[in-house]
Amino acid sequence: MDTRQIPDQKKTGIRGWLPVIGLAFSTFIFNTSEFIPIGLLSDIASDFGITESNAGMLITVYAWVVALASLPLMLVFAKSENKRLMLSVTAVFIASQILSGLSRDFYMLMISRIGVACAHSIFWSIVTPYAVRIAPEGKGSAALSVIVCGSSIAMIAGLPIGRTIGLYLGWRATFLVIAASSAVILAILAAVLPKTPSDSSISLRKLPALIKSPVLLNIYLITVIAVTGHFTAYSYIEPFLAQAAGFSETWITVALTIFGFAGLLGSFLFSKKYDDRRIAFICFAVCGICAFMLLLHAASLNFAAEIIVLILWGLAINFYNLAFQSEIIRATPHGSAVAMSIYSGIYNMGIGSGALVGGYVCSGLSVDYIGYAGGVIALVAAVICIRRLVPALHASGGTVPGKDA
Repeated sequence: MDTRQIPDQKKTGIRGWLPVIGLAFSTFIFNTSEFIPIGLLSDIASDFGITESNAGMLITVYAWVVALASLPLMLVFAKSENKRLMLSVTAVFIASQILSGLSRDFYMLMISRIGVACAHSIFWSIVTPYAVRIAPEGKGSAALSVIVCGSSIAMIAGLPIGRTIGLYLGWRATFLVIAASSAVILAILAAVLPKTPSDSSISLRKLPALIKSPVLLNIYLITVIAVTGHFTAYSYIEPFLAQAAGFSETWITVALTIFGFAGLLGSFLFSKKYDDRRIAFICFAVCGICAFMLLLHAASLNFAAEIIVLILWGLAINFYNLAFQSEIIRATPHGSAVAMSIYSGIYNMGIGSGALVGGYVCSGLSVDYIGYAGGVIALVAAVICIRRLVPALHASGGTVPGKDA
């Protein structure tokens, strides 16, 4: 991949990592915002007098907007200078969060979430390639792990804190707190990010050549299936833990926090071991998502067993997010932002589809069955991973992000 250093970005120590840390703060707040409706789903539904499955359309529509907008928006802004683009996207994000906090009806809330989704579309297309590019030389994999740490901390702290704010002050207050926190992060990004020209030379005409790679094609195929399965269950994990597992409000918050801690542990393991154990990480990720969802309902009979399943599930999805983004950057030396935008769009197609399927399972059967439904869907992804992606990875070989010239 292209690892040309930006002038004045060969600093070592904490100064060399400040831009990456600043981006990690932004992933924290973007991920908190993306998944906060999951923790507030029951309250939003109650406030507007709708069912939880109808409130789940916030997740579905958000995800589908990202899926549809990621590639077109990235192609429009592909040649934009990275720092300016990142600051502009964050500003749109803040404005949309304020609108969410002021929403008087469900439709106004939906419109505000569409605004957040558009900001999300560009943000997740550029943040990981940008971080790898501005990281200290030879530290691409570590930079990617730091970025995803921000996402994991969102699960540990952002989602539970946002849920707690919503329980005590109302769900609207949660969105306003996110807006205020984002304004602080915007100031941090303005101070620490270097100005870097876009490294993308991809146009619409060049897209077919970009996605010819068997590795990329299989990653995209597995992603839409595995993520659909994952969010079939995870979108409704709050009502599942309350109704099927019998968790109290406090223990639901604790369980979501533990799920996030598992992701933080996963980020640490990834930064230390991924370059030497690529296939093992990928197989555990895809197969684990399937296996641990299938165990979700059986484990609900015992508190400790359910917590263990949540920890392992959290590890699996974290490894998935890290490993597949790493492999996309590895497979696209040029135009990684556009390749990542396709991945982001497909990923969010899976989120939206999973939330929709999970809603049908909840309303048509019972919330008890979301793990089985999600696990069966993810099983298809596991088979494709073992039979197609793993051989493609062996055939492609490749180098380690951040270490090649």
